[in-house]
Amino acid sequence: MTEETEASPETSRRIVRLKPKAEARAIRHGFPWVYADELVTDRRTQSLAPGALAVLEDGERRPLGLVTVNIKSKIIARMLDRDPEAEITEDWFAARLTRALALRERLFDAPFYRLVHAEADGLPGVVIDRFGDAAVIQPNAAWAEEHLDALAAALRRVTGVTTIIKNGTGRVRGLEGLAEETAVLCGGLEAPIAVPMNGATYMADLLGGQKTGLFYDQRPNHAFAARLAKGARVLDMFTHVGGFALAALAGGADSALAVDASAPALALAEQGAKAGGVADRFTTRQGDAFAVLEALAQEGAQFDLVICAPPAFAPAKPALEAGLRAYERIARLAAHLVAPGGYLVLCSCSHAADLNSFRNASARGIGRGGRRGQIIHTGFAGPDHPLMPQLAESGYLKSLFFRLD
Repeated sequence: MTEETEASPETSRRIVRLKPKAEARAIRHGFPWVYADELVTDRRTQSLAPGALAVLEDGERRPLGLVTVNIKSKIIARMLDRDPEAEITEDWFAARLTRALALRERLFDAPFYRLVHAEADGLPGVVIDRFGDAAVIQPNAAWAEEHLDALAAALRRVTGVTTIIKNGTGRVRGLEGLAEETAVLCGGLEAPIAVPMNGATYMADLLGGQKTGLFYDQRPNHAFAARLAKGARVLDMFTHVGGFALAALAGGADSALAVDASAPALALAEQGAKAGGVADRFTTRQGDAFAVLEALAQEGAQFDLVICAPPAFAPAKPALEAGLRAYERIARLAAHLVAPGGYLVLCSCSHAADLNSFRNASARGIGRGGRRGQIIHTGFAGPDHPLMPQLAESGYLKSLFFRLD
């Protein structure tokens, strides 16, 4: 065995070691990741299968905890447990899920929420959204894929859900070297699930929809927008399955136009409007958001409340500058459509764009749209999307509420 990679005599587990100049203090203080340039990657480390377990040591051979290793990922190691002898079993998963469930049951009176928010809930790279008796797991890291059966069994045991969907799609899995796959792990679904939220009803397609079928993270921002919506004409860009529009109608909006590029998403939005009894005040329009914003301006359309919640324009640092330009353009085009004294809501779910950069891009766009405004509220993801204090990436969603002159 080399000095860098050997078996732990206590556990017979492989050992991986930080480079001598790597900062172990951050790991000791709770930072959950080790990047590829911080770890000794000798032949034995490189032979570890993606998702393998190992004991992480600092440069002086002091154990830091149990990690999962994936040499194909830029995040080469993720901390699973500060106890290097921990066993990743169904009981281990059940303990993490029980802790996560206790928070959600205190926050919500109905079982519709994000149950697990990855590192912040002690399950790195794992997202679980709950929809009543069904749940969707996103195993976005190789270790979770390897232990999926135990995770699903613990999920059934702790929550009592009868249907579990694996949603193995998205950019993050590609970064981990994982294939895309969606599968029913247990139970079954015959139709979209009706989700009550902020007085509205949303239809979530757990098998064919985007991500897990619904974006729970915007729940508090939907609620704040609904407070501004009474008697208002509302435009909801990038609406997905009704997003802000249905919440605004539940809050007393006179009308809402929901725009999205996806016809299936708009069909679900229409079903939600019907289920919520607001179909007579709800219309949809399919198309590219930038093109629709320009067309509405040419039509002379005006709205009292305009919301733009696009997908991540800057999902990673290399895309940051182009992403900020896109946010600025959205703000400029949307500002033209806001009636005097009306409200403009701009959202970003880009990890790479911090709040200050996003706020500056939004303000530039509004100014270049010939408008002046004041920020009346800054919103973030709901409390079922907790933040890990040591990991800035766990706080990604920003929502800016402007009142325009």
